[in-house]
Amino acid sequence: VRGPRFTKLKIGAGHRLDVKASGVFVLGVGHGNKLLSLLHDCHLTKVYTVAGLFGKATEDFSDTGKLVEKTTFDHITREKLERILAVIQGTNHKALLMYVHSNIDMKTQEAYELAVKGLIRPMGKTPPIITAIKCLRFALPEFQLEIHCLHETQQYLRKIVHEIGLELKSSAVCTQVRRIRDGVFTLDDALLRTQWNLQSIQNAILDCQLRVKTELEKTL
Repeated sequence: VRGPRFTKLKIGAGHRLDVKASGVFVLGVGHGNKLLSLLHDCHLTKVYTVAGLFGKATEDFSDTGKLVEKTTFDHITREKLERILAVIQGTNHKALLMYVHSNIDMKTQEAYELAVKGLIRPMGKTPPIITAIKCLRFALPEFQLEIHCLHETQQYLRKIVHEIGLELKSSAVCTQVRRIRDGVFTLDDALLRTQWNLQSIQNAILDCQLRVKTELEKTL
């Protein structure tokens, strides 16, 4: 479309997704670019489903990378996997406490539950932090995790899968990284490629306006 009304329309990207990942990808249009910056300053939790495959290791931790080794995995059980996940979550909670300034006694059960829900978070940049991690599906050699995190990259999540394989005296590659929540935005808000038209985009902006405004007022 050409004409004076459409000489400039600024579109900005929120938390990026790399080429091997999928899911919720937030864009800002016009004034939304300023709101993206404000949302970034809220340091909201993002949630992913991450699928893995035991029994092999690759150079880039993904199932499409160059194969480095193959290993056995028959000895792995769901209980052993969940033990490793509990250790990862505990270690990350300790790391989170280093960056949080709060009126809550961080040694209490209440503080732990708030951290799991993503309600306790640093208000500055930190290394990647996992606030919650659990096993959604276990069917050797495949498994699927749900990971709640801050300041991550998708490659960091693939490396977590690799390290879980090593901890279980085996190896593992990541077969899928899918973001299902980015702060106040979920998969239900996402537009499919077939919905990339003016009316659908306008509706999506209107549907999310109040949630964004509420979160910004609450956090900032």
